[in-house]
Amino acid sequence: MKQLLTLFILLFISQLSSAQQNTNLVFFSEQGQQFYVILNGIQQNPNPETNVRVTNLIQPYYKVKVKFTDGMTPDIDKTLNFNPGTETTYTIKTSNKGETVLRWMSEVPIAQAPRPIGGQNVIVYHDTPLATTVTQTTVISNTTTNPGTTDQMNVGINVNDPMTGGANINMNINVNETGMNTQTQSTTTTYSTTTTTTSGNVGTVQSGNVGTVQNGYVMPGYNGNVGCNGYPMNEGRFNEVVKSIEAKSFDDSKLTMAKQVINTNCMTSSQVKRLMLLFSFEDTRLDLAKYAYGYTHDIGNYYQLNDAFTFESSIEELNEYTSGFRR
Repeated sequence: MKQLLTLFILLFISQLSSAQQNTNLVFFSEQGQQFYVILNGIQQNPNPETNVRVTNLIQPYYKVKVKFTDGMTPDIDKTLNFNPGTETTYTIKTSNKGETVLRWMSEVPIAQAPRPIGGQNVIVYHDTPLATTVTQTTVISNTTTNPGTTDQMNVGINVNDPMTGGANINMNINVNETGMNTQTQSTTTTYSTTTTTTSGNVGTVQSGNVGTVQNGYVMPGYNGNVGCNGYPMNEGRFNEVVKSIEAKSFDDSKLTMAKQVINTNCMTSSQVKRLMLLFSFEDTRLDLAKYAYGYTHDIGNYYQLNDAFTFESSIEELNEYTSGFRR
């Protein structure tokens, strides 16, 4: 009996400890831009919001994309890691350089987290895509008057003037109306999603219209295949990255930093080539070119990297790698 009781207590403590490891993330925009939160490739909020809380996260880090709907603000791609059992708040703000960035703001234990505020959309984390249904309604209205038929209206007026001793005035009005066929058809398509969200109470199901989701960055003058669909790193920030990498003394340190930057950004083929040229060794350039392929927007221009190689064998190896690459 004592062993059974001990086992029960251990299981209870284990479950309690596991429950305490859940994490909440809060994202809000200081400038009021509406956005979607995408965690590990899965969109969390069905409608664009300015303040989103995602609960019941169980991993210590997630790949997050903040996708804006104003058509002007570049998406933010970042890997976040945080302490289990906490609620961590991130703010979306404009940096001193005029860039829209995601910045850590605060962290508190779950037990001390404030209750949801008004206007905050609370989402229970889900690792499956939002279910989307499409309803199409066709309405046909028919108004038919058989062709060839004639509607006729006859009006007769007779007036006798007693003063003149019998003057008569006769008036006849005939109205003919030829039949017509009229048919009107309209089609209405409604898109809706259903997801489990909470607003104070867990388990409330809300349904609404899906907001407009931007399809991603479109490179001017480029019509080829697209790799990463986000906005590539702007040139000002990229130039700063190049300077930071150049300041490193050893190629290993340079390569590590370059991969860190690539891992959290979308690049262009020309930017990848510039990074390659920071290294003297052919093998290092090839390593970087392979690593960056999955993070490059205009992969149709990846042939431009060939100029950064000295040996044909490197070009062939890169081509073989990109041909077999699977996203």
